[in-house]
Amino acid sequence: MNDRPITGLYAQHPREEVVADMRARARRRLTGLPEGRLAALLEDTVYQERRRLERNGSPAERERIERLAQAVLRGAPEARLQAALDVVGAWSEEIHGHFSMPAYRFATSVFPPALDALLSSQLGTGSRGADRGQRITVDGPTALLRELAGEAALLLTPTHVSNLDSPIIGLALTMAGLPPFQYGAGLNLFSNPIVGWWMRRLGAYTVDRTKKAELYKEILKDYSVRQLRTRHHGLFFPGGTRSRSGLIEPRVKKGLLGTGLAAWQENLAAGRADPDVYVVPLTLSFQLTLEANTLIDDHLAEAGKQRYIISDDEFAQPRRVAAFVHRVLSLDAACVVRFGHPLDVLGNPVPVDPKERAEASRRRRGYVCDRAGQVEPDEQRDHLYTERLAHQLTVAWPTLATIMTSHLAAWVAWRLLQQRLGTRDPFRLVRAPLADRRFPVADVLDALATAARAARAGAEAGRWHVALPETPQELLDAALDTFSRYHRSRVIERVGADIVVGDPRLCLYYRNRAAFADLETP
Repeated sequence: MNDRPITGLYAQHPREEVVADMRARARRRLTGLPEGRLAALLEDTVYQERRRLERNGSPAERERIERLAQAVLRGAPEARLQAALDVVGAWSEEIHGHFSMPAYRFATSVFPPALDALLSSQLGTGSRGADRGQRITVDGPTALLRELAGEAALLLTPTHVSNLDSPIIGLALTMAGLPPFQYGAGLNLFSNPIVGWWMRRLGAYTVDRTKKAELYKEILKDYSVRQLRTRHHGLFFPGGTRSRSGLIEPRVKKGLLGTGLAAWQENLAAGRADPDVYVVPLTLSFQLTLEANTLIDDHLAEAGKQRYIISDDEFAQPRRVAAFVHRVLSLDAACVVRFGHPLDVLGNPVPVDPKERAEASRRRRGYVCDRAGQVEPDEQRDHLYTERLAHQLTVAWPTLATIMTSHLAAWVAWRLLQQRLGTRDPFRLVRAPLADRRFPVADVLDALATAARAARAGAEAGRWHVALPETPQELLDAALDTFSRYHRSRVIERVGADIVVGDPRLCLYYRNRAAFADLETP
């Protein structure tokens, strides 16, 4: 696998060149704004950065922002622009990764065999469900994606479950024979100097979610556009952050998603013979989630007080991560990574046949170009195209998801709890007394049989996928074993002749992993 040529990153550009291009993009944006809009943008930058720097920041950052504040106050156009570009340059330096092909080749030659030895991983065969005995399974149209990676920039858009998503996806890309992808990672994940050094060299660039300024968000978009324009395949999580509730994201943040459309139009304007950018949906399905306790607690927190950035969760504890990898990723079908059929930047399926694909690419230009073939800027049109693409992703994700043993057992336990208490209010259910959380084993097995039939029927209809034991008893035994592997409090456990919902919060989280499916009837 690792002997095949890496075709995704065509050229590594010096940091100075990248930063200069980012400054040039920012200059064009700022000088093109009406005076009132420019003043508001820079004032917002000063306000947001001053607030952030009250909590954290270096003297150099404070000095740059104060220079910008003074320039905005005095109103001198050139001084104001230069001060803003100094901020943009510093942000660009921070954002830009430092991909290293030797480091990538080393990692992809050493890490997968080590994980193979630990997990007995192997590439999925394309079957509808995950094969028994596999720990990490990769599925989807990987042959088509390898073909497309040589003729266009790919933008991978996964669901977001855990901070382990990025390394798991990196492993999945290697297992699928796909080239490197660049991805944004929270600045807090680079706090460990060793981990940060490797992340940067394996394709990560930094995203500082404490920076709230609109200008910073625009710089992140510019960086994504630039990387796609230079044929660096990209990866970002359209949901923005990990799903707190466990639900597959029902909506996406469209800012970065629109960068594929912008990069394609820039390629057209530049007259590139290979202008296309293709968007690839991907769904991650885990038996267990490392940070489930912290995430569901944050979801259930009082409205308005949830933390957007969680820096003190289980991922920040190396021993917890090691225990999770050892105990959980040794499970059969511990994780399924499923790639979806690629879409163009307008949300249409990409043809499999190369001739049809070339014709579709030619026709697609007519949606943004005039009769002379020149790109016509139109923000409202582009917004509608990105809305359509976002909708197509939210439609695709559930069809790529895998209902696993832990999800189905939690779904059944939560449903029995709802019936017992006569309510669907999650806040009442998570506070249910222990006496109401006990159910006879026979009742649980009956409910599992019904839900499993419905899950398999949906999988046969192509609505989702399943990785489930054959019988209700095997399913219950596997679920009890799974839930005993990692969490200190049990989602469900057997006590005498009963199954007890030990931790209703975690039960809700894992139930939500199957909430996209209609399992009420077989």
